[in-house]
Amino acid sequence: MGKLKQFLKAPYPFYFEGRSLLFIILVLFSLALLFEFLFEPFEVYTPEHKLNHFWITVIHSGVAIICLLICSALLQLLPRPIAHWTVAKEVVFLACFLLITGIGQFLVRDLIYDNPQNWSWNYLFEEIRNTFLIGMLLIAILVPINQRILQQRNQRKAGRIHPFVQGEGNLSVIPIKTMVKGDDFNLYSNDFIYAEADRNYVSIQLRNGVTHLKRISISSLERQLQTESQIMRTHRSYLVNTDFIEKVTGNAQGYQLQLQGAGQTIPVSRHKIPLFESRMKVKG
Repeated sequence: MGKLKQFLKAPYPFYFEGRSLLFIILVLFSLALLFEFLFEPFEVYTPEHKLNHFWITVIHSGVAIICLLICSALLQLLPRPIAHWTVAKEVVFLACFLLITGIGQFLVRDLIYDNPQNWSWNYLFEEIRNTFLIGMLLIAILVPINQRILQQRNQRKAGRIHPFVQGEGNLSVIPIKTMVKGDDFNLYSNDFIYAEADRNYVSIQLRNGVTHLKRISISSLERQLQTESQIMRTHRSYLVNTDFIEKVTGNAQGYQLQLQGAGQTIPVSRHKIPLFESRMKVKG
């Protein structure tokens, strides 16, 4: 039980946005279409069909895609859903997706079956049950395998990175413009450790232990610091001064950075790994 709890708390990649979501949609539609068309996993009464079996599988696959898009959109309404995504959150999200998909399959029954009992509780339960039977089997197999492969790969790659703390670096004074008039400030590059986005604000951690909270987007701050080669975006929510990196470790989401003078680890998302590795190679 202890190992299970540890596994459920483990970090896990967030796939439900951007290109990752598009890839999942294409894979899900293709696999669902082929699986149902080729294997016909559940017994059906063919004389009730209004459509050819192929078009029935297209409708079922399409419903799953629509439900995934709805679930992903709802997830974006939650505060910082990606920041601490874990295996447990992945499983709960996918279970909710399967539930909604089962309900969606029930709602389209009139398009597929000529059956006066289409709107019965029995068929609602049947559609949800069938969706969970397939979906939970795939989740139980794919999520642990994917988490283990990613974690081992990133741990192995992180072990080959040997950062050194430079700390002082070259002193640059960068004027930073914020969204609030009169709140602009000068940022000393060799004091900057990292910045973390919090909606319309950014928390800036300095070497002297001072933290500034400024009304500015992380993207705007990144643009204004682009002349500083040691400062880079490691995650959608973080900017890091690589001169302060003490240690690099890996997990299923990517890398984790321990910075001198920082009270928390900073993530390097899987999309930023190639850029991060190239920067660290340049640094020797």
